[in-house]
Amino acid sequence: MGDYILSDETRARLKRVSTASVATALYKRGLRNQFVQGVVPVAPKDEVMVGQAFTLRYIPAREDRNPITVFRNADHPQRTAIEACPPGWILVMDARKDARAASAGSILITRLAVRGAAGVVSDGGFRDADGIGKLDMPAYFQRPSAPTNLTLHEALDHNVPISCGDAPVFPGDVMLGDKDGVMVIPAHLADEIAEECTAMESYEDFVLEQVQAGAGIIGLYPATRPENLARYDEWRKKTGR
Repeated sequence: MGDYILSDETRARLKRVSTASVATALYKRGLRNQFVQGVVPVAPKDEVMVGQAFTLRYIPAREDRNPITVFRNADHPQRTAIEACPPGWILVMDARKDARAASAGSILITRLAVRGAAGVVSDGGFRDADGIGKLDMPAYFQRPSAPTNLTLHEALDHNVPISCGDAPVFPGDVMLGDKDGVMVIPAHLADEIAEECTAMESYEDFVLEQVQAGAGIIGLYPATRPENLARYDEWRKKTGR
C-alpha cells in the first residue's frame, strides 16, 4: 500500500478544503486528470471524505467464470476486499465506468462502514443505493443498478493500481470527496496540497465576503492589486484565518 501514511494533521486540514481547491493545486503541478469523472454522492454528506485508497479492480465478466456460485468462494476478491480495507481508508473500485451492473450492494458497504472505512468510491453502480445513502459513511457512485456485478464484472484483484472514472489511483493515494465529487491526490503530494489548499480556501472565503459586499473581481481574484492583499492581511488578523 506504499510507504506514505496520512497523518492526523494532514487529514484534518484536507477535511476543511474542497475538491475545487485541490483540482487547482494539482493543476499548478501539471496534473490535469485527478478528478474522478462521472461519480456523485449516493447521498450528500456535510463532512468531507478523506482517506487513503485501497483499490478493487473489475474486468469484463466471462460467463464461464462468473456463475452466482462463485460468491461461495471464501477468497472471492470482492468479499476479501471488504474485509481487507483498513479502517480509516477508502475502498476505490474500478468498475470500468459501467453502471449496468452493480459493483457492490448495501450489505457489503454496511460491513465496510462497520469496519471503520472512511468511504467508498465506485465508477459503476450500487444496488440497494437507498440503504447505502443512509449510512454515515460517505459513498460515491455513478448511479443505482440492480443487477449483480457477476452479470458484467469480475472482481479480479485488489490493492493494485486502477483507473476510477478515468483518474489513475495507486494504492495509498489520498482520496478527497465533497458534494461536487472526488479528487485523487498522489500520496507524495498530500501534505503540501493540504497546506496550500488551506491557505487557498482562506483567501477565497475573504474574496467571497468582498464580492457579497459589492466588490469587483478584477484585481481581487486573483489578487493582482496590492491593496487587496493588504485588506486580506487585515481580514486574517481579525478572523484568525
